[in-house]
Amino acid sequence: MSQIQPVNFRDIGGIPVANGTLTPNIFFRSGQVVDISNDTVNFLQNSCSLKRIYDFRSAEEVQKMPDTKIPSVTFTHLDILQTAKANQASMDEMVEGTGDAHENMLTTYEQMVTSDSACHGYAQFLTDLLTNNDPLLFHCFAGKDRTGFAAALILKIAGANDHQIMEDYLKTNTLRKKANQQIIAYFKNTISTEHLQQLQIALNVAPEYLNRANDTIINTFGSFNNYLHEGLGLENGFVSEFRHQYVK
Repeated sequence: MSQIQPVNFRDIGGIPVANGTLTPNIFFRSGQVVDISNDTVNFLQNSCSLKRIYDFRSAEEVQKMPDTKIPSVTFTHLDILQTAKANQASMDEMVEGTGDAHENMLTTYEQMVTSDSACHGYAQFLTDLLTNNDPLLFHCFAGKDRTGFAAALILKIAGANDHQIMEDYLKTNTLRKKANQQIIAYFKNTISTEHLQQLQIALNVAPEYLNRANDTIINTFGSFNNYLHEGLGLENGFVSEFRHQYVK
């Protein structure tokens, strides 16, 4: 069945967390669901019972490559990096990016914590989780950065430990290997060797990126709970209510 799944697809539930297990078959993450096959549509509809899709890409990305519409599935667009001062997360930015891709990505992860659009987008996404328990898919272009941080937030709120969160985060490098190889092959003869090397870096995730986001949370807000309350504006009882609904 893996061949009909979207790129970088997985269920982040079903793992042991504080006081139980994060409910499986609710929180699916992936790369973009653009021009997907009928088999993939059927997989998402029937095997995953999908009801909601959250798209974290920019308005320009969505306009260029809109998600494939899936019957009975609602689509919500949240432009996470709209107001960010740095954005190395979209395909265009990766290809056109200048300078050190590793450093650019670190800055992007800082912006996923502090920019107004990221705070607003992740706040809406997380708030929606308490008002609707239907299975959902959240994605961006590659399903690695904007999506990876969203998955880390869900897992952290659920009570997963740092090792579990990083383990899920780094699965992207394995699950995107084939897609990344295809992208590199496509651009191999059109950009310089050095640029190609920077693109290869940008297409993968590294522990330092998620660690930079975590450090930014602590340096800016003092604690993860303060980030949830002050940065995202979530209610004081949010974590308890989330665990009540999704940790069994």
